[in-house]
Amino acid sequence: MSTFVSRFLRAIRLEAAVYEEVEADRRATPQALLVVALSSLAGGLGLGGISGYDPRGLVIGTLAALIGWLAWATLIYLVGVRLLPESQTRADVGELLRTIGFASAPGIVRVAGLVPGFAWPVYVLSSIWTLAAMVVAVRQALDFTTTRRAIAVCAAGWVLVLVVAAVMGVMFAPTVQ
Repeated sequence: MSTFVSRFLRAIRLEAAVYEEVEADRRATPQALLVVALSSLAGGLGLGGISGYDPRGLVIGTLAALIGWLAWATLIYLVGVRLLPESQTRADVGELLRTIGFASAPGIVRVAGLVPGFAWPVYVLSSIWTLAAMVVAVRQALDFTTTRRAIAVCAAGWVLVLVVAAVMGVMFAPTVQ
């Protein structure tokens, strides 16, 4: 467990070495999935501050976070490995999923959205922080020589995540009467 906690904290601090470490460690796959699950659950809980603490919002928020992460991960793989790879880019799905799984660690702060008035600022901060972690993770996992390429790959996926979140928010937002 101490390895997991150490990796989790190092991922939050955006330490490039931890992303290299989990990329190479096939045994880190369950840990990466746990990070995604915890971050998604924190997102669902944090939405309580936005959705009025509706239990349905917890489920929908958690599912939306998971779906958003999956969509982002898929697009990062397609863009980073298929469309914009560098000559030295070599990554399989597992390596990429482990690194970007740990990159979702900053999302854990979304639980602070439960505090009245903090939901939106926490979501904005955690989204930017997670984007930064994704850039570090993608640069390491795809062996990019420039951060600019990692930013381009992550930004394309981030736009998709924002669209998915907006659509789900419109579809499942509580109605005001």
